[in-house]
Amino acid sequence: MEDVSDPPFRAVCKDTGADLMYTEFISSEGLIRDAIKSRKKLDIFDYERPIGIQIFGGDEESLSMAARIVDVTNPDLLDINFGCPVKKVAMKGAGAGVLKDIDLMVRLTEACVKATNLPVTVKTRLGWDEQTKNIEEVAERLQDVGIKALSIHGRTRCQMYKGEADWTLIAKVKNNPRIHIPIFGNGDIDSPQKALEYKHRYGVDGIMIGRAAIGYPWIFREIKHYVQTGELLAPPTVEERIAVCKKHLRGSVAWKGPVVGINEMRGCYAGYLKGLPNIREFRARLVVLKTPEEVEAVLDEIQTAYTGFEVQRTPIELVNYHEKCPV
Repeated sequence: MEDVSDPPFRAVCKDTGADLMYTEFISSEGLIRDAIKSRKKLDIFDYERPIGIQIFGGDEESLSMAARIVDVTNPDLLDINFGCPVKKVAMKGAGAGVLKDIDLMVRLTEACVKATNLPVTVKTRLGWDEQTKNIEEVAERLQDVGIKALSIHGRTRCQMYKGEADWTLIAKVKNNPRIHIPIFGNGDIDSPQKALEYKHRYGVDGIMIGRAAIGYPWIFREIKHYVQTGELLAPPTVEERIAVCKKHLRGSVAWKGPVVGINEMRGCYAGYLKGLPNIREFRARLVVLKTPEEVEAVLDEIQTAYTGFEVQRTPIELVNYHEKCPV
Protein backbone atom coordinates (compact mmCIF):
# COMPACT_ATOMS: atom_id res chain seq x y z
CA MET A 1 0.00 0.00 0.00
CA GLU A 2 1.61 3.21 -1.22
CA ASP A 3 2.79 5.47 1.62
CA VAL A 4 1.47 2.97 4.18
CA SER A 5 3.34 -0.36 4.13
CA ASP A 6 6.77 1.18 4.68
CA PRO A 7 9.42 -0.18 7.10
CA PRO A 8 7.99 1.59 10.20
CA PHE A 9 4.52 0.19 9.52
CA ARG A 10 5.92 -3.24 8.73
CA ALA A 11 7.87 -3.20 12.01
CA VAL A 12 4.74 -2.88 14.13
CA CYS A 13 2.91 -5.45 12.01
CA LYS A 14 5.76 -7.91 12.48
CA ASP A 15 5.70 -7.27 16.23
CA THR A 16 2.00 -8.10 16.32
CA GLY A 17 2.12 -11.33 14.34
CA ALA A 18 2.31 -10.78 10.56
CA ASP A 19 3.90 -13.86 8.97
CA LEU A 20 4.84 -12.51 5.53
CA MET A 21 4.98 -8.87 4.49
CA TYR A 22 5.43 -6.91 1.28
CA THR A 23 6.95 -3.53 0.57
CA GLU A 24 4.96 -0.67 -0.90
CA PHE A 25 4.62 -1.30 -4.60
CA ILE A 26 7.50 0.14 -6.62
CA SER A 27 7.37 1.48 -10.16
CA SER A 28 9.61 -0.44 -12.54
CA GLU A 29 10.17 2.78 -14.49
CA GLY A 30 11.14 4.57 -11.28
CA LEU A 31 13.71 1.93 -10.41
CA ILE A 32 15.27 2.09 -13.86
CA ARG A 33 15.42 5.91 -13.78
CA ASP A 34 17.06 5.64 -10.34
CA ALA A 35 14.27 7.74 -8.84
CA ILE A 36 15.13 8.40 -5.19
CA LYS A 37 11.68 7.56 -3.83
CA SER A 38 11.50 4.29 -5.76
CA ARG A 39 15.00 3.22 -4.69
CA LYS A 40 14.27 4.03 -1.05
CA LYS A 41 11.35 1.62 -1.11
CA LEU A 42 13.85 -1.20 -1.64
CA ASP A 43 14.97 -0.78 1.99
CA ILE A 44 14.33 -4.03 3.83
CA PHE A 45 15.65 -5.27 7.16
CA ASP A 46 16.44 -8.71 8.55
CA TYR A 47 13.82 -8.45 11.31
CA GLU A 48 11.13 -8.22 8.60
CA ARG A 49 11.87 -11.57 6.98
CA PRO A 50 10.27 -13.23 5.22
CA ILE A 51 9.73 -10.10 3.12
CA GLY A 52 8.72 -9.61 -0.50
CA ILE A 53 9.44 -6.61 -2.70
CA GLN A 54 6.50 -5.70 -4.91
CA ILE A 55 6.90 -4.02 -8.30
CA PHE A 56 4.51 -2.88 -11.01
CA GLY A 57 4.73 -1.86 -14.65
CA GLY A 58 3.35 -2.50 -18.11
CA ASP A 59 6.49 -2.97 -20.22
CA GLU A 60 8.30 -6.29 -20.45
CA GLU A 61 11.81 -4.88 -20.71
CA SER A 62 11.30 -2.39 -17.88
CA LEU A 63 9.73 -4.96 -15.59
CA SER A 64 12.50 -7.50 -16.22
CA MET A 65 15.17 -4.83 -15.60
CA ALA A 66 13.42 -3.88 -12.36
CA ALA A 67 13.34 -7.56 -11.36
CA ARG A 68 17.11 -7.76 -11.79
CA ILE A 69 17.55 -4.65 -9.62
CA VAL A 70 15.33 -6.17 -6.93
CA ASP A 71 17.30 -9.41 -7.12
CA VAL A 72 20.41 -7.62 -5.86
CA THR A 73 18.65 -6.40 -2.70
CA ASN A 74 18.05 -10.04 -1.66
CA PRO A 75 14.43 -10.15 -0.50
CA ASP A 76 12.77 -13.51 0.05
CA LEU A 77 10.54 -13.12 -2.99
CA LEU A 78 9.49 -10.77 -5.78
CA ASP A 79 5.81 -9.90 -6.14
CA ILE A 80 4.16 -8.33 -9.19
CA ASN A 81 1.20 -6.02 -8.61
CA PHE A 82 -1.54 -6.58 -11.18
CA GLY A 83 -4.21 -5.40 -8.76
CA CYS A 84 -3.85 -1.67 -8.02
CA PRO A 85 -7.09 -0.08 -9.28
CA VAL A 86 -6.27 3.64 -9.04
CA LYS A 87 -6.61 5.63 -12.25
CA LYS A 88 -3.07 6.99 -12.12
CA VAL A 89 -1.71 3.45 -12.35
CA ALA A 90 -4.37 1.42 -14.17
CA MET A 91 -4.91 3.88 -17.03
CA LYS A 92 -1.22 3.74 -17.85
CA GLY A 93 -1.43 0.01 -18.45
CA ALA A 94 0.03 -1.09 -15.11
CA GLY A 95 -1.43 -2.54 -11.91
CA ALA A 96 -5.01 -3.66 -12.58
CA GLY A 97 -4.79 -2.03 -16.01
CA VAL A 98 -2.98 -5.16 -17.20
CA LEU A 99 -6.20 -7.12 -16.58
CA LYS A 100 -7.44 -5.77 -19.92
CA ASP A 101 -4.78 -7.80 -21.73
CA ILE A 102 -4.19 -11.26 -20.28
CA ASP A 103 -1.61 -12.15 -22.94
CA LEU A 104 0.41 -9.11 -21.84
CA MET A 105 0.04 -10.12 -18.18
CA VAL A 106 1.48 -13.52 -19.01
CA ARG A 107 4.39 -12.02 -20.98
CA LEU A 108 5.18 -9.55 -18.19
CA THR A 109 5.14 -12.29 -15.60
CA GLU A 110 7.29 -14.63 -17.67
CA ALA A 111 9.81 -11.84 -18.24
CA CYS A 112 10.14 -11.35 -14.48
CA VAL A 113 10.44 -15.07 -13.79
CA LYS A 114 13.27 -15.34 -16.32
CA ALA A 115 15.04 -12.21 -15.05
CA THR A 116 15.42 -13.19 -11.39
CA ASN A 117 16.50 -16.08 -9.22
CA LEU A 118 13.88 -15.11 -6.64
CA PRO A 119 10.52 -16.86 -6.29
CA VAL A 120 7.98 -14.72 -8.17
CA THR A 121 4.43 -14.25 -6.90
CA VAL A 122 1.51 -12.19 -8.20
CA LYS A 123 -1.22 -10.07 -6.60
CA THR A 124 -4.26 -9.41 -8.79
CA ARG A 125 -8.06 -9.03 -8.93
CA LEU A 126 -10.91 -11.08 -10.38
CA GLY A 127 -10.85 -9.16 -13.66
CA TRP A 128 -11.29 -5.70 -15.13
CA ASP A 129 -15.10 -5.61 -14.86
CA GLU A 130 -18.14 -7.86 -14.41
CA GLN A 131 -17.87 -9.09 -18.01
CA THR A 132 -14.19 -10.06 -17.74
CA LYS A 133 -13.82 -12.06 -14.54
CA ASN A 134 -11.12 -14.27 -16.00
CA ILE A 135 -9.14 -15.08 -12.86
CA GLU A 136 -9.43 -18.85 -13.43
CA GLU A 137 -7.68 -18.56 -16.79
CA VAL A 138 -5.20 -16.08 -15.35
CA ALA A 139 -4.25 -18.40 -12.50
CA GLU A 140 -3.55 -21.34 -14.79
CA ARG A 141 -1.52 -19.32 -17.27
CA LEU A 142 0.56 -17.53 -14.63
CA GLN A 143 1.27 -20.83 -12.90
CA ASP A 144 2.38 -22.24 -16.25
CA VAL A 145 5.02 -19.52 -16.67
CA GLY A 146 6.46 -20.11 -13.23
CA ILE A 147 4.89 -18.10 -10.43
CA LYS A 148 5.11 -19.70 -6.99
CA ALA A 149 1.94 -18.26 -5.38
CA LEU A 150 -1.05 -16.10 -6.27
CA SER A 151 -2.93 -13.58 -4.11
CA ILE A 152 -6.41 -12.64 -5.32
CA HIS A 153 -8.49 -9.65 -4.24
CA GLY A 154 -12.17 -10.54 -4.57
CA ARG A 155 -13.23 -7.52 -6.63
CA THR A 156 -12.82 -6.30 -10.19
CA ARG A 157 -10.89 -3.18 -11.04
CA CYS A 158 -14.09 -1.29 -11.81
CA GLN A 159 -15.44 -2.04 -8.34
CA MET A 160 -12.43 -0.39 -6.69
CA TYR A 161 -13.33 -1.06 -3.02
CA LYS A 162 -17.11 -0.79 -3.37
CA GLY A 163 -19.51 -3.57 -2.47
CA GLU A 164 -18.54 -6.83 -0.85
CA ALA A 165 -15.53 -8.83 -1.99
CA ASP A 166 -16.57 -12.02 -3.83
CA TRP A 167 -14.50 -14.97 -2.65
CA THR A 168 -16.39 -17.61 -4.62
CA LEU A 169 -14.10 -17.23 -7.64
CA ILE A 170 -11.06 -17.35 -5.36
CA ALA A 171 -12.38 -20.70 -4.13
CA LYS A 172 -12.81 -21.92 -7.72
CA VAL A 173 -9.18 -21.13 -8.41
CA LYS A 174 -8.05 -22.92 -5.26
CA ASN A 175 -10.18 -25.97 -6.05
CA ASN A 176 -9.06 -26.21 -9.68
CA PRO A 177 -7.24 -29.58 -9.94
CA ARG A 178 -4.69 -27.98 -12.28
CA ILE A 179 -3.61 -25.46 -9.63
CA HIS A 180 -0.84 -26.62 -7.32
CA ILE A 181 0.61 -23.29 -6.13
CA PRO A 182 -0.61 -21.63 -2.90
CA ILE A 183 -3.65 -19.36 -3.32
CA PHE A 184 -4.17 -16.48 -0.90
CA GLY A 185 -7.45 -14.63 -0.51
CA ASN A 186 -7.77 -10.88 0.05
CA GLY A 187 -10.64 -8.48 0.61
CA ASP A 188 -12.80 -7.36 3.54
CA ILE A 189 -11.15 -9.46 6.27
CA ASP A 190 -11.71 -7.28 9.33
CA SER A 191 -12.04 -9.71 12.24
CA PRO A 192 -10.61 -12.99 13.53
CA GLN A 193 -13.98 -14.67 13.11
CA LYS A 194 -14.23 -13.68 9.47
CA ALA A 195 -10.65 -14.76 8.78
CA LEU A 196 -11.26 -18.26 10.11
CA GLU A 197 -14.69 -18.54 8.49
CA TYR A 198 -13.36 -17.53 5.07
CA LYS A 199 -10.34 -19.81 5.30
CA HIS A 200 -12.59 -22.79 6.03
CA ARG A 201 -15.37 -21.83 3.63
CA TYR A 202 -13.16 -21.06 0.63
CA GLY A 203 -10.22 -23.36 1.37
CA VAL A 204 -7.46 -20.84 0.68
CA ASP A 205 -3.89 -21.44 1.81
CA GLY A 206 -3.71 -18.12 3.58
CA ILE A 207 -5.23 -14.69 3.96
CA MET A 208 -3.78 -11.32 2.99
CA ILE A 209 -4.64 -8.35 5.20
CA GLY A 210 -4.38 -4.78 3.93
CA ARG A 211 -6.69 -1.98 5.00
CA ALA A 212 -7.71 -3.61 8.29
CA ALA A 213 -4.12 -3.31 9.57
CA ILE A 214 -3.89 0.46 9.08
CA GLY A 215 -3.81 1.82 12.62
CA TYR A 216 -4.65 -1.63 14.02
CA PRO A 217 -1.70 -4.02 13.52
CA TRP A 218 -3.07 -6.24 16.32
CA ILE A 219 -5.38 -7.82 13.74
CA PHE A 220 -2.62 -10.34 12.98
CA ARG A 221 -2.11 -11.63 16.50
CA GLU A 222 -5.87 -11.67 17.11
CA ILE A 223 -6.46 -13.82 14.04
CA LYS A 224 -3.65 -16.24 14.90
CA HIS A 225 -4.86 -16.59 18.50
CA TYR A 226 -8.44 -17.20 17.37
CA VAL A 227 -7.37 -19.80 14.81
CA GLN A 228 -5.34 -21.64 17.46
CA THR A 229 -7.77 -21.43 20.38
CA GLY A 230 -11.20 -20.35 19.15
CA GLU A 231 -11.08 -17.52 21.67
CA LEU A 232 -10.96 -13.78 21.10
CA LEU A 233 -8.10 -11.85 22.62
CA ALA A 234 -8.93 -8.74 24.62
CA PRO A 235 -8.38 -5.55 22.60
CA PRO A 236 -5.03 -3.82 23.16
CA THR A 237 -4.92 -1.59 26.21
CA VAL A 238 -4.62 2.18 26.01
CA GLU A 239 -1.02 1.89 27.14
CA GLU A 240 -0.21 -0.61 24.39
CA ARG A 241 -1.96 1.48 21.76
CA ILE A 242 0.05 4.56 22.69
CA ALA A 243 3.33 2.61 22.85
CA VAL A 244 2.85 1.08 19.40
CA CYS A 245 1.67 4.38 17.95
CA LYS A 246 4.81 6.07 19.28
CA LYS A 247 7.03 3.33 17.83
CA HIS A 248 5.34 3.75 14.47
CA LEU A 249 5.68 7.54 14.65
CA ARG A 250 9.36 7.45 15.61
CA GLY A 251 10.14 4.98 12.86
CA SER A 252 8.24 7.05 10.33
CA VAL A 253 10.11 10.23 11.28
CA ALA A 254 13.47 8.46 11.28
CA TRP A 255 12.89 6.87 7.88
CA LYS A 256 11.12 9.70 6.03
CA GLY A 257 12.08 12.82 7.94
CA PRO A 258 9.87 14.89 10.27
CA VAL A 259 7.63 16.52 7.66
CA VAL A 260 6.69 13.50 5.54
CA GLY A 261 6.92 11.13 8.49
CA ILE A 262 4.42 13.11 10.54
CA ASN A 263 2.10 13.82 7.62
CA GLU A 264 1.83 10.17 6.62
CA MET A 265 1.10 9.09 10.19
CA ARG A 266 -2.05 11.20 10.27
CA GLY A 267 -4.13 8.55 8.56
CA CYS A 268 -3.28 6.00 11.26
CA TYR A 269 -4.41 7.77 14.44
CA ALA A 270 -8.09 6.92 13.95
CA GLY A 271 -7.27 3.22 14.08
CA TYR A 272 -4.89 3.45 17.01
CA LEU A 273 -7.40 5.42 19.08
CA LYS A 274 -10.65 3.81 17.94
CA GLY A 275 -12.93 2.81 20.79
CA LEU A 276 -11.86 5.59 23.15
CA PRO A 277 -14.83 7.82 24.06
CA ASN A 278 -14.69 11.54 23.33
CA ILE A 279 -11.41 11.13 21.47
CA ARG A 280 -12.30 13.46 18.58
CA GLU A 281 -10.71 16.55 20.15
CA PHE A 282 -7.40 14.77 20.68
CA ARG A 283 -7.44 13.41 17.12
CA ALA A 284 -8.14 16.88 15.75
CA ARG A 285 -5.03 18.13 17.52
CA LEU A 286 -2.85 15.24 16.37
CA VAL A 287 -3.48 15.81 12.66
CA VAL A 288 -2.30 19.44 12.67
CA LEU A 289 0.86 19.15 14.78
CA LYS A 290 4.18 19.57 13.01
CA THR A 291 6.86 18.13 15.29
CA PRO A 292 7.36 14.67 16.80
CA GLU A 293 7.65 16.20 20.27
CA GLU A 294 4.26 17.87 19.94
CA VAL A 295 2.64 14.66 18.74
CA GLU A 296 4.16 12.58 21.53
CA ALA A 297 3.06 15.15 24.11
CA VAL A 298 -0.55 14.77 22.99
CA LEU A 299 -0.22 10.98 22.97
CA ASP A 300 1.01 11.22 26.57
CA GLU A 301 -2.04 13.34 27.41
CA ILE A 302 -4.28 10.68 25.92
CA GLN A 303 -2.62 7.92 27.92
CA THR A 304 -3.00 9.91 31.13
CA ALA A 305 -6.62 10.81 30.39
CA TYR A 306 -7.59 7.19 29.67
CA THR A 307 -5.42 5.36 32.21
CA GLY A 308 -7.34 2.32 33.44
CA PHE A 309 -9.99 2.64 30.75
CA GLU A 310 -10.96 -0.72 29.31
CA VAL A 311 -11.18 -0.40 25.55
CA GLN A 312 -14.24 -2.14 24.12
CA ARG A 313 -13.96 -4.17 20.97
CA THR A 314 -15.30 -2.21 18.01
CA PRO A 315 -15.51 -3.12 14.32
CA ILE A 316 -12.37 -2.30 12.34
CA GLU A 317 -13.09 0.39 9.78
CA LEU A 318 -12.03 -0.66 6.29
CA VAL A 319 -11.21 2.78 4.94
CA ASN A 320 -11.27 3.50 1.24
CA TYR A 321 -7.50 3.36 1.21
CA HIS A 322 -6.98 5.02 -2.16
CA GLU A 323 -9.15 8.01 -1.23
CA LYS A 324 -7.32 8.66 2.03
CA CYS A 325 -3.85 7.63 0.86
CA PRO A 326 -3.69 8.43 -2.89
CA VAL A 327 -0.83 7.10 -4.96
